[in-house]
Amino acid sequence: MAKKSRGLFAGKKLRKKRKKGRRHDRKYIRRIFRLKEKSDPLEGAPIAKGIVLEKVQLEAKQPNSAMRKCVRVQLIKNGRQITAFVPGSGATKFIDEHDEVTVEFIGGKMGRAKGDIPGVRWKVVAVNDQSLSALLAGKIEKARR
Repeated sequence: MAKKSRGLFAGKKLRKKRKKGRRHDRKYIRRIFRLKEKSDPLEGAPIAKGIVLEKVQLEAKQPNSAMRKCVRVQLIKNGRQITAFVPGSGATKFIDEHDEVTVEFIGGKMGRAKGDIPGVRWKVVAVNDQSLSALLAGKIEKARR
């Protein structure tokens, strides 16, 4: 392996080598070329609002056997459609079609799906500007719209 350049005028060469090495770093490339924002329906934002199109049930991946409750959501900001997981037992009862929901990332590795739900990267956190966890706990009732 070649040694690192040393000496009075080595700065230019060191900078060039570092730049060359960074091209092989996946995280650096994704950040510099903003690949996440380009492919991400939320366009880099942590949360987004959308309208519920339909309720769906997705089958969990092996070895689990369950029907995970999800909703198809059309985002208000750009019209893209995503599938969002509805966390909590009986939480789908609080969500109807045409409700406004707030979605956020579930937090899987590298922006991918987490857990046993195939292709689902988002979860519902609020319905009609009311916290889903508060609705589940019975602290508030669902607002009429």
